[in-house]
Amino acid sequence: MKIIIVGGGKVGHQIGKKLTNEKHDVVIIDDDPDVLARISDEMDVFCVEGNGADYKVQSEAGAGSADILVAATAHDEINMLCCLIAHKLGAKHTIARVRDPEYTVQLDFLKDELGLSMAINPELAAADEIARLLRIPSALNVELFARGRVELVEFRIGEGNPLIGLSLMQIYKKYQIKILICAVQRGAEVIIPNGEFELEQGDRLHITASHEEMARFFRTVYPDKKRKVKTVMVCGGSRIAYYLSLALSKVGVQVKIIESNARRAEQLSEDLDSALIICGDSTDHDLLIQEGINSVDAFVSLTGMDENNIISGLFAKWQGAGRVIAKVNNEGLCSIVPENELDCIISPKTITANQILTFVRAMDCSPEGSNVETVHQMVGGKIEAIEFSAKGNHPMYGRPLKELKRSLHKDLLIACIVRGEKTIIPGGDDCIKAGDQVIVVTKHILFNDLTDVLTENLQ
Repeated sequence: MKIIIVGGGKVGHQIGKKLTNEKHDVVIIDDDPDVLARISDEMDVFCVEGNGADYKVQSEAGAGSADILVAATAHDEINMLCCLIAHKLGAKHTIARVRDPEYTVQLDFLKDELGLSMAINPELAAADEIARLLRIPSALNVELFARGRVELVEFRIGEGNPLIGLSLMQIYKKYQIKILICAVQRGAEVIIPNGEFELEQGDRLHITASHEEMARFFRTVYPDKKRKVKTVMVCGGSRIAYYLSLALSKVGVQVKIIESNARRAEQLSEDLDSALIICGDSTDHDLLIQEGINSVDAFVSLTGMDENNIISGLFAKWQGAGRVIAKVNNEGLCSIVPENELDCIISPKTITANQILTFVRAMDCSPEGSNVETVHQMVGGKIEAIEFSAKGNHPMYGRPLKELKRSLHKDLLIACIVRGEKTIIPGGDDCIKAGDQVIVVTKHILFNDLTDVLTENLQ
């Protein structure tokens, strides 16, 4: 596909690098020649110097024939204008990064007029990610399918975990919970496991289940962990903190935000009725102790300084806080954090880039008449989880999966079937029927149709 990216910053750079690796035709527009020079040295893209909100610049970049234009500059207004111009020129899809909460509220109203296919608020996306992580103990990542009814959760097997040494068949038999371990990352290796595969300490598991069964699984495997987060301390009164507080208050979680800027603290206290706002220095360890850091169920560090977020997170862990999450945009800093010292590190820029890449991947998979609904990449793009809609009629429909086994690609699992209100973790006797939503986990990138799971035509 031909994809134009307006803005060569961290988000635009990350998207461009990934898309060029996937052999897309990428054009990057930026008004800074130094930025474009660095990008040209690192990746095979066509660079256009100029204002991305200028229709002449977009015309030079070929916006009229673009499949997707992504506006990822630091300015919301420019991003929305870029998308409007691209839409007028004939771009098939446009994506805008929009950060201001006031614009976010109005986007549904303006979406059609602006010609927007997708709008992403990085801070809101990060807050949603944190809220999902707080809901599931030990989760490193949570992806949703079938309109949120099916979850794909990543977590690491730590020391003393009861799953260590068990095969998948033993786990399913012992716990009698409807989950599927669909991928395992062991060091640099990524495995689509069979029933005889045994788990080891340090493995990263990707498991799929309904929301209810996932909660039951974690309650069973981690009986000593708090089942529900009820108190959260947040360092830094950022936009992420604002959105996170709104989300958590809706489910009855008590939120305390520590913000050093008096004006910002006052604004938050006016906007967030349910949160307690403390005006103080979040790097002051005495203040954190005074405010009860040792007794909170979760601690989230969201200041504008990566280093402070890491240090505060480590301090919270040492003080006995429950779940600890830190915002870190500089990937280089992540490598200096001792393994397992922080429960989770999130990056709004990476989350934004991944959401855009997910949209692009879904569009790539979805020519007219395709049945791809959602695509999520895992383990650095080594594995994809694809949600298909079982449309029309096909010889594979109605056949037990055990009969299809020989015809399925290797390194592939039918992970879940959603049929009406029913969520099925399939066994050999289950089958796919017309109208089902089918989630497939595979190492085979660029599956565009449900029938691509087969290596041969069925009679």
